[in-house]
Parts: sequence; C-alpha cells; structure tokens
Amino acid sequence: MNEMVGEYAGLIWRALEGKNALSQKEIKKATKLKDKEFYLGLGWLLREDKINVTEGEEENYYALK
Repeated sequence: MNEMVGEYAGLIWRALEGKNALSQKEIKKATKLKDKEFYLGLGWLLREDKINVTEGEEENYYALK
C-alpha cells in the first residue's frame, strides 16, 4: 500500500512541477487519479511538508513548496 500511495504522490508532484498552483480538479484531470487516490497522495505530500494549500472560496489550490 505504501508503494501505491507513493506513486499517487509522485503523480501529483509531477502535475504540479513547474506550475504556480492547480486546483484539485486540474490535478485529477492531469493525473487521472480517483478521489481516494488523490487524497492519499495529497496526504503523503502534506505529511512530508512538500506542498502548500491555498483555500479558495469554491475550491483549494495546491502548489509545491
């Protein structure tokens, strides 16, 4: 399971690399991750303090630190 979650985190990382910030919808479109996979990968990146989250009115935006 850890290996799969690491892969999800890697997909999110690569989607965000070189970008200012993307929404959950944009990341999921770029990575083809399902909700559960997205949140597992996001949690991994948050735990490692590798990602910033900006709360918007309708959705959150994510960017690499």
